[in-house]
Amino acid sequence: MGLTVLAIDAGNSKTDVAIVTADGEVLATARGGGFRPPAVGVDTAMDDLAETVTQALTAAGLTSVTHVSACLANADFPVEEEQLAAALRARAWGTTVTVRNDTFAILRAGVTEPRGVAVVCGAGINCVGMRPDGRTARFPALGRVSGDWGGGWGLSEEALWHAARAEDGRGAPTALARTLPAHFGLPTMHALIEALHLEHIPPLRRHELTPVLFATASGGDPVARTIVERQAEEVAAMAVVALTRLDLLSEETPVLLGGGVLAARHPQLNDRIAHLLTERAPKAVPQVVTASPVLGAALLGLDRVGTREGAQGRLRRYYGV
Repeated sequence: MGLTVLAIDAGNSKTDVAIVTADGEVLATARGGGFRPPAVGVDTAMDDLAETVTQALTAAGLTSVTHVSACLANADFPVEEEQLAAALRARAWGTTVTVRNDTFAILRAGVTEPRGVAVVCGAGINCVGMRPDGRTARFPALGRVSGDWGGGWGLSEEALWHAARAEDGRGAPTALARTLPAHFGLPTMHALIEALHLEHIPPLRRHELTPVLFATASGGDPVARTIVERQAEEVAAMAVVALTRLDLLSEETPVLLGGGVLAARHPQLNDRIAHLLTERAPKAVPQVVTASPVLGAALLGLDRVGTREGAQGRLRRYYGV
């Protein structure tokens, strides 16, 4: 069989696995549920992951591979990466194991070499960068405690905050006070606040308000537009800091924009990000990445074991990019 890679992209909501050869051939894939060690513990999370990995290995006719390339949610600090790498090594799925934060998968999926910066704005927000010499830049990305702002969840909370204050008179008027409750068929923010508090509307449904925020901003509402502008500022700030840390400001460098919020290509948000990068990092080349992150995990694995000519192109074609 030769050199093989077990690529794992494990996020909070789903896990994708692929078995790939050094030629870039995909032998098998599998999809499973989310990977949430902080919520269920490392052992239980690994047991859940094992079901998905075993499915892919069995389909490929293998019991182990040369290298495991795992891009995992909640691997935010080196100590967490090492803890998760040790847990993976204990499973004996591969001779060697590398664990990275799952944002690295999105970055590598969008570049032809391990060089660039990626900002991911999904439920939360994160940014990483890498150079071919192995240098990386990253942020803890733990929310407000680590200085972060925004992401889908944060945007919905911000929209609710402004809408509540607009309705009761503490804040500036905004159409959000009407559009947010209307999304759930409710007449007022007071009714929406009560429904959320009593969990008549499940807490996880708050993420549905992010598209409402963008639609309200597109309609010209000043408060909604200010929130979107703030998100653009945060994305640009993270990208510029990562480029600076890696000494990439002076050379043409891809800046990948990923995650549901950025992949939706809202004109006000993405155009503003592009404008800010033009001002602050003129050689940055922003582009939206929609490729499957497991492609990035597989490419990182092939970077480690070495590839044969045409392998990257073959692998990218399999994933439609």
